[in-house]
Amino acid sequence: MQTASGQDTPTPVSIELLLFVDERPSSQEIMRQIKNYIQSVETEPSMTLRAIEIGEQPHLVEHFKLIAAPALVKIFPEPRQTLAGSNIIQQLKKWYPRWQQEIAEQQISKTDSKVSSRLDNISYAAELIGLSDEVFRLKKEKEELLEQLQFKDRVLAMLAHDLRSPLTAASMAVETLELIEKQEKNERTIQLTEQLHKQARKQFQIVNRMITEILQASKSTNAELRVHFDRFYLQSLCDDILPQFAEQIQSKSQTLETDIPQDLPSVYADTELIRQVIVNLLDNACKYTPESGKISVSILHRTTQKIQVSISDTGPGIPEEKQERIFEEHFRLQRDEAKEGYGLGLSMCQKIVRAHYGQIWVDSILERGSCFHFTLPVYR
Repeated sequence: MQTASGQDTPTPVSIELLLFVDERPSSQEIMRQIKNYIQSVETEPSMTLRAIEIGEQPHLVEHFKLIAAPALVKIFPEPRQTLAGSNIIQQLKKWYPRWQQEIAEQQISKTDSKVSSRLDNISYAAELIGLSDEVFRLKKEKEELLEQLQFKDRVLAMLAHDLRSPLTAASMAVETLELIEKQEKNERTIQLTEQLHKQARKQFQIVNRMITEILQASKSTNAELRVHFDRFYLQSLCDDILPQFAEQIQSKSQTLETDIPQDLPSVYADTELIRQVIVNLLDNACKYTPESGKISVSILHRTTQKIQVSISDTGPGIPEEKQERIFEEHFRLQRDEAKEGYGLGLSMCQKIVRAHYGQIWVDSILERGSCFHFTLPVYR
């Protein structure tokens, strides 16, 4: 900067400060005191303060190597300096005169051109924080992508292993049927043919369920769920679904109880997606309910705006601390590691129900069973 006489004068310098705080009242009080002190300082150089919540930008905490909050970091002019502890305001009052002296000495010893090349301090701080944010975002994206790749590798390995058993069983059933077809028909061969048909159908259903679950996972992780809202009646949908489970329930001597009023109002939802939810919950109920156990399906007109569907079983139940986590993607209880499936069904159910502005949850007691509930909006 030049005066009217053409002489150089020092360019004003602002001390740039970053204050790292958390949500504790003591941190907020220290921030208030520092702001008041900065406003009260009338001498040059001025101080510019930017407050940063450590929970929102942990990458900056790592960048500045901070170990406690609150912490006050002088980022300009250099060298960088950090003040920490409960007496930050006293430290700031102590250091401000020294910073004044350092800046005055720098301005005397350096030409105006050298000083001006470092004076875009606000832009520098903003650029630093922006770059740090971008680096943090890219790191998170990389972690998510690596997790997805690892998950897909695991699923492919499991799929190759798990598909072999039902396909082998189905293939053997079909080959045996071919041999029986060449024999003379009698009561024994007819009965055996029926059993083999059931066996083949069951194994193909297992294969179909595995493939469906993988496709659902692909939709869940790679694309937004497409919902086609329409008006339909849940009782009609259940009348269509429940007979599909008759053979599966009968094979384990289970009992199916239903409480589905015929005067329920219609719902506003995607029929096929809600079908997926009900089929998945029923399939789980059949899988976890022991021999001679009971499965219940009920629907309740809960409020003028919501209908609640409940599907319960008398299986082993779910530990209380795991009852929220079971809806997470890829999460499986330790006891289920040996069972077929990939821990994707419930997370997909949650995604579908939330897309319909509903809720899904589970009530469960160990050794007594579980009851899954979800709500849907009434058509108005």
